Amino acid sequence: MKEKEFSVWSETRKKGKLKFTLVNGLLAWGVPMFIIMTFVANDAFDDSGIILSYVLINAVAWTVGGLLFGIATWFYSERKYRKEIDKRTAAL
Repeated sequence: MKEKEFSVWSETRKKGKLKFTLVNGLLAWGVPMFIIMTFVANDAFDDSGIILSYVLINAVAWTVGGLLFGIATWFYSERKYRKEIDKRTAAL
């Protein structure tokens, strides 16, 4: 882990797992993926307008996906951080 990455994660983790998951998982990943996959990559519209059930299903799916992505990213980053702390402690 590079020094900058270590110091950035040190500050990020102080804000807590919940905030990280909501901001980095849900807002930064889940919402853009919902918009892209619902309205750009797929056809959420038919002749009568927007298909509400399709949009709602995607909203739930990408909300859950974003939260899971945020949680997974948190644990991955935390594991790397702890390994780096162990490595630095062993070097002393």
